[in-house]
Amino acid sequence: MHYWLMKSEPDVFSYDDLVAKGQAEWDGVRNHAAQGHMKAMRKGDLALFYHSNIGLAAVGIMTIVGEAAPDSTDDSGKWIAVQVAPKEKLANPVPLKAMKAQASLSDMAIIRQPRLSVSPLTKAEFDQIVAMSKT
Repeated sequence: MHYWLMKSEPDVFSYDDLVAKGQAEWDGVRNHAAQGHMKAMRKGDLALFYHSNIGLAAVGIMTIVGEAAPDSTDDSGKWIAVQVAPKEKLANPVPLKAMKAQASLSDMAIIRQPRLSVSPLTKAEFDQIVAMSKT
């Protein structure tokens, strides 16, 4: 199993929107590095849902339920999307500021490459952020 962090602007598509839909296409990603990460995703992988721009916090956990396929929002056929489903809402949002305060999370892509919308996490990073949500 692999772990990921996926960012969405909550005024466009929030974790609550995903819960309401039950499953959704994670579309609209137009960055080659992020696309590479999405191509590496496998069914059953887990991803933190991160609210970007508004909130700046990890708020939920998603399961990857469908691997890379053509992005339905892309007429060129160049880009891919994955299917995601909600797993659980975090007990409390984990703000980026709190993540940055943890030396053990300093290598995360969200800290080193803050504009990257889809990035890998180690199991330890994923587990630590989930644990931080419970305090």
